[in-house]
Amino acid sequence: MDGANLLTDNPALYEARFPDASRLAGRWAEDCLRRHAAGPRVLDLGCGTGRDAAYLHGAGRTVTGADLSEAMLAHARHHHPGPAYVRADLRGFDLGERSFDAVVCLDSALLYCHTNEELDGLLASCGRALAPGGLLVAEMRNGAFFLGRTDLLDTPTVNGFTWQDSDYRSTTTLRVDRAAQLLRRRRVWTRDDGSPPVEQHSAWRLLLPQELRYVLAAHGFEVLDLYDTPGPRTEPPWREGDLPATTADADRLHVVARLTRTPR
Repeated sequence: MDGANLLTDNPALYEARFPDASRLAGRWAEDCLRRHAAGPRVLDLGCGTGRDAAYLHGAGRTVTGADLSEAMLAHARHHHPGPAYVRADLRGFDLGERSFDAVVCLDSALLYCHTNEELDGLLASCGRALAPGGLLVAEMRNGAFFLGRTDLLDTPTVNGFTWQDSDYRSTTTLRVDRAAQLLRRRRVWTRDDGSPPVEQHSAWRLLLPQELRYVLAAHGFEVLDLYDTPGPRTEPPWREGDLPATTADADRLHVVARLTRTPR
């Protein structure tokens, strides 16, 4: 992510902008873990405010939440206690060899690996951290959606919400940087108190489904599920009992992979 981020630096504002009272993402992740018989030790990589990590903890798992933002971690420890929270860079981390039975990576956190080297760093770190047969569960934007599709690119997205008696408005514009294989985001924040606008930039790596299969296999993972719907960020969203589709071309991508070959 480029520079400061208003939501990352203000976790309570983040939760106001993206409410998840039903803990949909956490429930979806727990369903994946149960369906594939994952062990109890879970690493929530890019845990943010800790809502999903706390849900998994409440489901009976031993959870570690990892994030690069100290503000997010402080918020998580105070508002979503239960898991252990640690600072770590998902592009390369060492939280102990064979320390986890599953790694969960939600809300496109994996796509903050912008280069092949960064993606290799994440997957190599996961390979070291996972016990043999451990799971990687990830949810993200789908690069295949942008092959000939401009639905998310044609018009800026405008959102408004109220937090601490102030009205906030965000205008988000997306564009595809084909050479870098990135989805670049420009977001402009305004509020009703006369504060000057805040402009922020970030980006996600755009991975194609077969590209993701290839890089996972290169790091010793066997893909068990790879599909577009349903999931916690799809429309309609995932509900208990839903099974994965057989398609992988909508705007979200979900993957469950098992570590079958441990790194040397």
